[in-house]
Amino acid sequence: MAKKHIFATAAMAVVGLALAGCSGGGASSDNTIDGKPSGEITVLTQRTDLVNTTFKDYAAEFEKAYPGVTVKFEAIKDYEGQVKTRLNTKSYGDVLAIPNTVSPNQLSTFFEPLGSIDKLSKTYRFVTEQAYSGKGYGIAITGNAQGIVYNKKVWAAAGLSDLPTTPDEFLSDLKAIKSKTDAIPLYTNYKDGWPLTQWEGNRGIFGDENASEALITDKSPWKPGKYQYVTDGILFDAVHEKLTEADPTTTDWESSKGLLGSGKVATMVLGSWAVSQMQDAAKTAGASPDDIGYMPYPVQSKGKFYSTISGDYKNAISKYSQHKAAAWAWIKWFAAKSNYSYDQGGLSPLVDGKDAPIYTALKKAGTNFIEVKVPAGKKAAWESAEVKTSEVDLYGPIYRQKMVDIARGAAPGDKNSYFAELNKAWGQAVSDVAAG
Repeated sequence: MAKKHIFATAAMAVVGLALAGCSGGGASSDNTIDGKPSGEITVLTQRTDLVNTTFKDYAAEFEKAYPGVTVKFEAIKDYEGQVKTRLNTKSYGDVLAIPNTVSPNQLSTFFEPLGSIDKLSKTYRFVTEQAYSGKGYGIAITGNAQGIVYNKKVWAAAGLSDLPTTPDEFLSDLKAIKSKTDAIPLYTNYKDGWPLTQWEGNRGIFGDENASEALITDKSPWKPGKYQYVTDGILFDAVHEKLTEADPTTTDWESSKGLLGSGKVATMVLGSWAVSQMQDAAKTAGASPDDIGYMPYPVQSKGKFYSTISGDYKNAISKYSQHKAAAWAWIKWFAAKSNYSYDQGGLSPLVDGKDAPIYTALKKAGTNFIEVKVPAGKKAAWESAEVKTSEVDLYGPIYRQKMVDIARGAAPGDKNSYFAELNKAWGQAVSDVAAG
């Protein structure tokens, strides 16, 4: 299974967890993260594809550096679903990636603080994305840009050499691919659901680092010209124009990588983390990994492309770990020594780290990187509250799956009626949450 994470503020954006049995507590007070690393630690991971290969090599190298520590891995296929449930127990490993279902004000309930934001930010990027009350709770396993993975060979076969700069140009290009090649122009991965959440990650396309703060006070984000309208409009129109897979209910994530790698699919909206996986799939299919490219989202602001960058899943320490110093040592080693980020085509989690080559290519295309700020203070949990109140799961698959169904004629309504429905639900939630 692939790594599935998305835009940083996903950590704020879904329903709250039941907190029964999770009052804080944890290991004894003398078991601090700054003690001598020792003991056996269990690391939960969503990378089922690497756990018996690359991760074993990591463990061997780490144990050489810390001979008093043993590392075990537990790979979880349905990471979000299973870990969300386990957080209501005391059994969720020593080190784990913070699930998207944990809102900022819940971090201290489940995880050990790693230090102040001021201190952590001197070494690590993206530390404000999993923080609360000035404390950081997670270190990114890697960083991502947001945009579109595409098969360059297919796009060239359709006569397309320039990158699209507007949604209309993008849709026109998809139509050219449909008419001039045998490839599926755009693949939604509807059935697996989570790939649809990747569309939310492009909030910075207008060059506004305060886009998330604007969203949580906006009562009509699905109006023309606004981000939600633009990004969901592209998806809706592509499906409506039959530029996506014929039967979205039969899609499959793992096989879709081979489809894009071999040129049977032209385009997917995914974070930059997907590039290395598509390149591997191309090699497996007997194609060239050089066929895989990454383009900025087809929107420009004042003539410039903007790509949102953010941290991926954040490694954190369980409040209930009995070996917190060893867990902290692993997190720091993983960020600084494993080379995971570079090998997976990512942005380094270190301030002075080395980024993968794909980002050089994006910059050559004139792309500006932007970090969208996470709202602070009392507004830190507003988005998650608005998602829960409105039942519009921005970082879940449900509302976009419904949108796809409407667009393909499998559910009643049209784009205008559905966007009006979303505005009504979201607008009421904004009012309710702001009122306290």
